[in-house]
Amino acid sequence: MLETFNIIMKINNINQQSKETLLTPRFYTTNFEEMSKLDISNNQEEFEALLQEFRADYNQQHFIRKTAFNNSQALINKSAKSLFVEFLERSCTAEFSGFLLYKELSRRLKNTNPILAECFLLMSRDEARHAGFLNKAMNDFNVSLDLGLLTKHRKYTFFAPKFIFYATYLSEKIGYWRYITIYRHLEQYPEYRIYPIFRFFESWCQDENRHGDFFAALLKSQPNLLNSWQSKLWCRFFLVSVFITMYLNDCQRSNFYSAIGLDSRQYDMQVIRKTNESASRVFPVALNVDHPKFFQYLDLCASTNRLLINIQHSNYPLKIIYKISLYLKIAWLCFKLYMIHPVNSKGIWETIK
Repeated sequence: MLETFNIIMKINNINQQSKETLLTPRFYTTNFEEMSKLDISNNQEEFEALLQEFRADYNQQHFIRKTAFNNSQALINKSAKSLFVEFLERSCTAEFSGFLLYKELSRRLKNTNPILAECFLLMSRDEARHAGFLNKAMNDFNVSLDLGLLTKHRKYTFFAPKFIFYATYLSEKIGYWRYITIYRHLEQYPEYRIYPIFRFFESWCQDENRHGDFFAALLKSQPNLLNSWQSKLWCRFFLVSVFITMYLNDCQRSNFYSAIGLDSRQYDMQVIRKTNESASRVFPVALNVDHPKFFQYLDLCASTNRLLINIQHSNYPLKIIYKISLYLKIAWLCFKLYMIHPVNSKGIWETIK
């Protein structure tokens, strides 16, 4: 498989090449009628300031391929190449997913909330640039995603608007910390910069950060999403969900991080701490990532997930029963993570100061 990299990915065989799982990037839809009724008047100034930043389009000239890309794929060794292409594919799918959701929200809100509509339109512009840039990078390896066909054939997951706000805020913020952490590491150790795309991560992550700020403003404009006891439970749920998803994905791909000089576990620990800190500026609670059991539970989830992957490709006689027991174990560990007593966000900032 490592020897044959002249594959063109088409939608009719995408299930064979990249099977969709609970950890696969997904496409989302929501209740557009409910979104159209949002009242953002109590945070109008912040939205207007954000809109000015989006209009400025600081990265208009950033995503332009240069000669550094010429034959750069030849510098990546065979053992890292498949992992790197998978990284590009997953990233492209995630960015394109954001583009589709934001574009549709812009269209649906145009007549009812022009400020939000324009913000979503300009964020969809950013996501389209990211997806297009990643897809061009995949072409360097003779691989491509047919984004048009992907739009028609990919399953869409419904999320209520408030869940879109929580999840996308965290997704954008964790994206920022992932990109900037890799960028800073490769600035310090340029010998691990195996492909020119990493040079673009500094400005790229600023798009993610601005998008996160937009969803933070949306959450703040709806006080019931931050000030109720239910909101504290949902904030904890989405923090745990996003961190577990990243941790399991990255543990499966530790060889990719090794190829760029990173330890996947240490990398994830740093990203989780930074994202948790960022979320504490908006969410009423944050996770207690310093609890001695926190990363132990994540490690147990990762090792159990590895067993699941191995069982999937085995001829184990009681395969289904064993898989169910492993899924239940992961669910139990997730519950135990959730039940670690959270930290009041105010308390976090008093500690940091």
